[in-house]
Amino acid sequence: MTVEYIRYRIPDDTGAFEQAYTRAAELLARAPQCVDYELSRCADEPGAYILRITWTSPEDHLTGFRGGDLFPAFLAEIRPYIAAIEEMRHYEPTPVRGAGGAIPTLYEWAGGTAAFEQLTGLFYAKVAADDVIGPLFAHMDQGHPRFVAMWLAEVFGGPARYTGERGGYPHMLGHHRGLAITEPQRRRWVNLLLDAADEAGLPDDPEFRAAFTGYLEWGTRLALANSQPGATPPADAPVPHWGWGVAPPYRG
Repeated sequence: MTVEYIRYRIPDDTGAFEQAYTRAAELLARAPQCVDYELSRCADEPGAYILRITWTSPEDHLTGFRGGDLFPAFLAEIRPYIAAIEEMRHYEPTPVRGAGGAIPTLYEWAGGTAAFEQLTGLFYAKVAADDVIGPLFAHMDQGHPRFVAMWLAEVFGGPARYTGERGGYPHMLGHHRGLAITEPQRRRWVNLLLDAADEAGLPDDPEFRAAFTGYLEWGTRLALANSQPGATPPADAPVPHWGWGVAPPYRG
């Protein structure tokens, strides 16, 4: 992906400028080459604007979008403001990125390590008594619930203990390979963990539960696929980091 930044300086009638981009944005929203966009206005200089557009690639922008059916109508909306452009360039994202402390992590919101350890303790008690998923854990190590709590804590923004103490993703992958997990077993795993979340008193606000359940669905579906005979998942990868309504980047 590439990020295009366009800097405008609008000397007057900023309302008309914003209305024009409101109409132009409808065309961006329909463009398959456009990932997202945002128009920001300077609080200190109200006539200064920055438009950020994320494109799937520079080529998709310059050839695909500009050569496509949507571009003439887009250009017609913004044409009166082309002379007001001070900069128009593509930028490549770097690894330097992250979230600040204003919004708590899912780990913090859930209650930290103690909450995840309580969750997995209740969960594996259910697993042991379950006839669908119990056989997969017939020879489970006594420390397994605590290790899974470490994994979940790291996934949801807590300390990277699973990576540092257990070997991270490759170690977790090794537990799933060759198990031939079935869809009924995957579904039961999710359902039992959600039941355990209720019993453990994890936050029940819709935002947390949506993010929490989203990871369970994403992670268990990967685990199912990776466990099948002949599966060739990546042998090395970082532990996924899950946020509020944020899945790992989409790869089409």
